[in-house]
Amino acid sequence: MKNDKSVSIVISAYNEEDNIKELYRQLKSVLKTVPIRKYEIIFVDDGSKDKTLYYCHELQQKDDTVKIVHLVRNFGHETAMTAGMDYASGDAVIFMDADLQHPPEYVKQMVDLWLKGNDIVLTCRRDNLETSKFYKFCSNYFYKILNMLSDTYIPQSTPDFRLIDRKYIDFLKKFNERDTLFRGTLSWIVPLDKMVTIDFVAPQRLTGQSKYNFSKSLKLAVNSILQFSVKPLYLSLWLAIISGIFAIGLGLYVIIEHYVLNNPTPGYATIMATIVFMGSVTLLILAIMGAYIAKIHIETKKRPLYLAEFMDMSHNKTMSVTVMPEAEKTTRSNL
Repeated sequence: MKNDKSVSIVISAYNEEDNIKELYRQLKSVLKTVPIRKYEIIFVDDGSKDKTLYYCHELQQKDDTVKIVHLVRNFGHETAMTAGMDYASGDAVIFMDADLQHPPEYVKQMVDLWLKGNDIVLTCRRDNLETSKFYKFCSNYFYKILNMLSDTYIPQSTPDFRLIDRKYIDFLKKFNERDTLFRGTLSWIVPLDKMVTIDFVAPQRLTGQSKYNFSKSLKLAVNSILQFSVKPLYLSLWLAIISGIFAIGLGLYVIIEHYVLNNPTPGYATIMATIVFMGSVTLLILAIMGAYIAKIHIETKKRPLYLAEFMDMSHNKTMSVTVMPEAEKTTRSNL
């Protein structure tokens, strides 16, 4: 028996022209078995430079459950998810990527768990056939360092492939932040033991390559730490204290050796070592403080988060929307 509740599936896509149709085919096949009557598939084109948007239009022409949010340029994965969330109308929202690394077959299991009363359904990637051992090693230690520095525990290998109930979606929309990190924000809202998790293995990509290169992964890592912790600031304070104690101890040692032991120490090497050490610690402290100041600088500008066009064939309209960080929206109809 079909349930009257509705589900929105938000799919982030950037240069995925070769995967869109296959993803749609697999997703529609799974949705036939899902015990709900209403659903919508929202493709968020994150400023793709290939034919991703074109193929999304083709799907929309033959299926009015397909909706498109077209970002006018590449704003990044987290912003694309935010845009899809803003337009999603379902009682629950499922987030997934368009590269088929998030297998559509698990959508049914997510919905079943949600209908049983689980408001948030996470996934845990037990293995990824696409990534190298070096990447897995770096990822493992990154999460250890992140959770050591973070005030909010962020579970390892939990991608943005997840289901979130409407009440939490509405709460997430109230966050007035530009650098939103969904996996960390959810952990901040709800304890991990109150979420249910599905294990999966990410298959080999059908075509193309991962859009997360080393620089993007490093940027995500740094943002994750800065977004959920002020511990690096306190770490810089302790570094300053330790370096100060070291400098005082070195000064006392030189004084004692010169005036008590009558054994003057050649000072050039000692002075240079001290200068380099103190300079390095100072630069580290300034860099940490500068990173937080940069975050404040960006947030205080209050620029629109993204500019997008929303395409909905079921209502035969296209909307151009600019979304403000504080969730104020200015909407202009292009009819």
